[in-house]
Amino acid sequence: MFNLSASKSRTPSTTNKPHPLSIPGWKWEKITMDVVIGLQGTFIKHDAILVIVDRLTKSAYFLPIRQNDSLNKLAELYVSEIMRLHGIPTSIVFYRDPQFTSHFWESLQMALGMKLHFSTAFHP
Repeated sequence: MFNLSASKSRTPSTTNKPHPLSIPGWKWEKITMDVVIGLQGTFIKHDAILVIVDRLTKSAYFLPIRQNDSLNKLAELYVSEIMRLHGIPTSIVFYRDPQFTSHFWESLQMALGMKLHFSTAFHP
């Protein structure tokens, strides 16, 4: 499990200057994702919302989730609700810290049945 409430970065980075995102050429090619937390729970215990927005059309999906859902569950939800309709985006901007992003990608690869292999540099 990954604590969604603890993963949101609270301080802006001062080392890198912000740069604008490129304009997408096609709908659902580039998306943004975030999680809204701290909501009053529903009768089936949903207390957060996974927000996924197309950067070109600004159309969005608001998927009810539980704050304590695993990243595997979020990845499976993303695949079943978004990827099946719009395919794989070329760019995803997360409004979360790098640790959340890394764990989400690992979970997404598992949900898709992919394996990630790392190479090492050859130093004779």
